[in-house]
Amino acid sequence: MALTDNDTADLLILGGGLVGMTLALAAAKKGLSSHVVDRADPAELTAEGFDDRATAISTASWHLFSNIGIAEGLEQFACDIAAIAVTDQNKPGRLDFVPGPDDGTLGRMFPNRRLRLALFEAAASEPLIHWVAKAEVTERQRSEYGVAAVLADGRKLKARLMIAAEGRQSPTRDAAGITIAKWDYHHRAIIAGLTHAKPHDNVAWEIFYPAGPFALLPMNDDADGTHRSSLVWTVSEEDGAGVMKLSDRAFLAEVEKRMGGVLGKVLSVGKRSSWPLGFHHTATITDQRLALIGDSAHGIHPIAGQGLNLGLRDVGALVEVLADGARLGLDPGDPELLKRYENWRGLDSFMVALATDGLTRIFGAPGKTASAIRRIGMAGIQRTPMLKNFFMDEARGVSGDLPELLKA
Repeated sequence: MALTDNDTADLLILGGGLVGMTLALAAAKKGLSSHVVDRADPAELTAEGFDDRATAISTASWHLFSNIGIAEGLEQFACDIAAIAVTDQNKPGRLDFVPGPDDGTLGRMFPNRRLRLALFEAAASEPLIHWVAKAEVTERQRSEYGVAAVLADGRKLKARLMIAAEGRQSPTRDAAGITIAKWDYHHRAIIAGLTHAKPHDNVAWEIFYPAGPFALLPMNDDADGTHRSSLVWTVSEEDGAGVMKLSDRAFLAEVEKRMGGVLGKVLSVGKRSSWPLGFHHTATITDQRLALIGDSAHGIHPIAGQGLNLGLRDVGALVEVLADGARLGLDPGDPELLKRYENWRGLDSFMVALATDGLTRIFGAPGKTASAIRRIGMAGIQRTPMLKNFFMDEARGVSGDLPELLKA
């Protein structure tokens, strides 16, 4: 029997994006039902050309996708990241991360559209998921007995635990009065797809400039063999509007200048988009019958490509805690279960957030002296296998206390 408006679900997930929908699917695999409420129209989100962004999925996140049954359909769209090359303004002293023969890849690149399609198709056929799209929540209710969301059309959806998965501007988090530490980097990420003359050989490039990192992420070749990569170029807030207004020809010239020839001549650029960059982290990720996941709880700089992967770790931990509770007959909103989730994820996500913030500041320091110090540090890491392995394990998401769903 499929879940309906009138049923009280285990979870009320507010936000049906990549993290929220993954949670619903992972919970369903453990027998937990969900109402998923999202403002967006899924047809628009999956339309060709809507979103040129691509996302790096870590090894651990890929295990999660395998365990919830969507990896097989996604495999054909994956572009492996076989190595990561890090340079300071293309000067000598490059740092290379190349995993050992038994370690697999450092991650996989996917177009966001393909991730959404895979999740949405799986959710549509899952009877334990009641998906309400194009819906506005006008009231959020939480009490010691349960939770509910009142929609603009008058419907009321009831559950036992409310999940805020709405992203950085989460109204559920703000309505709960949860304290948040945040600052603006006064930077924007300019994102576009590129085609280029040389193959990328599955290498992701992170070229650091004082204004911010310039990342080239490998994507699958087009059907005709045209080589493609995804560009994430961080520029200062005051330069952002100017970069967006450049003609394609002028934009290509600026991109080529910063690439240092690593992918040969840039042949074309896709639609550009621009996103403000900031840091935020909540003081707590739980409240009465409420749990925060993904960007509702923590927003980090894309410098290490860990934003979505951090949210997927939240998903794995929360589902494991709730499934363990269900086996003991505990209500999903039980304070002890939420405390366990808080203790598990609070510190890990905070440490990752601090590390990415530190990297942003270290590589953003201007001047020749700062550049020289960075390159000395990078050369030291290059010669220290133990340190390199530590960073690679972090990139692959396989370090720390991993939830079972994120293991092979």
